[in-house]
Formats: sequence, C-alpha cells, structure tokens
Amino acid sequence: DTFETAEEKEMEAIYESLKLPGRATAGSAGYDFFAPYDFSIEPGDTKVIDTFVKAYMQPEEVLYIFSRSSFGIKKKLIIPNSVGVIDADYFNNPKNDGHIMICFTNIGEEKQYIFKCEKMAQGVFMNYLIADGDDASGDRVGGIGSTGR
Repeated sequence: DTFETAEEKEMEAIYESLKLPGRATAGSAGYDFFAPYDFSIEPGDTKVIDTFVKAYMQPEEVLYIFSRSSFGIKKKLIIPNSVGVIDADYFNNPKNDGHIMICFTNIGEEKQYIFKCEKMAQGVFMNYLIADGDDASGDRVGGIGSTGR
C-alpha cells in the first residue's frame, strides 16, 4: 500500500473529475476553460487559479487566455493583465510542469462564487511572426514571470 497525503488524494480527485477545455460551437475561436473546483473571490481581491491543464504547442504558436465576457459584465471579474500569454516553451520546461494558471480580480462590490465545471475563461491558439533580425536564443527554465529574471 502506498501512503497518500490528503493533498495527494485531493489532487487525484481533481484530475479524475477535470473537465478539459473545449469549443462550444463550430464557429468558436476559443476553448472554454472550466473551473477545476469551487472557489470564491472577495471584492478587491485577486486569486490565481490552477487549471490543471497543459497545452503543448509548436514553435511560433501561442495560447492567449481571455476572460469570458459574462465574467466581466455579470460577475465583475477581470484578468488583471488583460490577456494571459502562454508561450510554447511554458510546457514542461526544466523548472515548470506547464500547468496553465488564470488570475482573476474582483472589481465589483460583491463576493463572487465560481463553481466546479463553470466556464471561467477562454483560450485562443494563434500563430505569430518573428521580426527580421530577431536573435532570441534563451531557454525558458521556469513558470510565470521566469523570462524577466
């Protein structure tokens, strides 16, 4: 028998019941990200949510994370940096497993509740161009904010 901590059991339960991102319609550009568990955000607070999802991308692809329109309009929840940028080298680099995190700030006056499997954000995959003369040669070896160190 393997000894499991309460945290390991909780993580296993999240993974087993995780609803993976998906497009709602054939015309949808974005993949809906679903809340992996119930959470709440007090007015004025900011919370980072681990989606427990990774995205493998080809070079010169990026995943942009946007708040759902209804989150801003109905719940007053925004992504504080407006758009999350998930670079292709964020996935499984030496110091980061690549879990996508989504940060929300409650700019409203009421506590907001988000329930497990509720749509909370959308991700859009895009190709990008490299400018002439670009000489970027570094390797990412970490998670959020690691390239600015």
